Amino acid sequence: MITETQIERWLREDLGHHDVTNQVPGETTGRLIAKESGTIAGVEAARAVLEYLGVDVLDSVDPGTNVDAGEVVLRVEGPARDVLRGERVAINLAGHASGIATKTRAAVERARGESDAVRIAATRKTTPGLRGLEKRAVVAGGGDTHRLDLSHMVMVKENHVAEMGLEQAVSAFRERVSFATKIEVEVETVADAPRAAAAEADIVLLDNMEPSAVETAVSELEDYDGVLVEASGGITLETVAEYAATGVDVISMGALTHSAPSLDLSFRTGE
Repeated sequence: MITETQIERWLREDLGHHDVTNQVPGETTGRLIAKESGTIAGVEAARAVLEYLGVDVLDSVDPGTNVDAGEVVLRVEGPARDVLRGERVAINLAGHASGIATKTRAAVERARGESDAVRIAATRKTTPGLRGLEKRAVVAGGGDTHRLDLSHMVMVKENHVAEMGLEQAVSAFRERVSFATKIEVEVETVADAPRAAAAEADIVLLDNMEPSAVETAVSELEDYDGVLVEASGGITLETVAEYAATGVDVISMGALTHSAPSLDLSFRTGE
């Protein structure tokens, strides 16, 4: 949910305390245009900014829509001053989100070439203040949000294991969580994968392993019914298909949010 507080913060950052540039009289129309092909996301944020300024959004494409260069993503009409004031913020939000959606869709398509069941997921490696926008962009691209925040699932990582021990950490957290909260354990070796499953982890995360090691770990976990297997750590568009072929249930990629280039968008006013 995009709040007025967020919108005001975005606009304040761009407009400053004395915006002379956009003191333009009269009414106008505007179009947000894709300058390259990609998957659109962030439209709801762009709409919210423009509508907050009193600009009428006439139509827009749905999140997840694939567009070609030259296609119109959003059309508006309203006071020229307000259209121009919202232009850059709308471009930045939609461009950033669409870049994430485009990269996510590419990852999903490459993975699905090897497995129809594997899920491509994001991580918590998001931009502070923009997690909601970025997670929705992942969904628009066909991906899974993974944890939205720390309350959604317990993840036992290497630092927890170093401080408490693997089995002890899982046992301690199991006593504290709701029945509805899953526990995921991150392991860095094939040998530790069945240890995590035997400790009653719901999900075993294979971290920074080569595809061959992941495939071995998946085989080691076949006897543990109901345990999901996730691969993560440095996985790219170039390697995602290899990981999908290992039989894992989930592939999480921090690069979907922290390294996706913005989709090139432009805003034009007038007919």
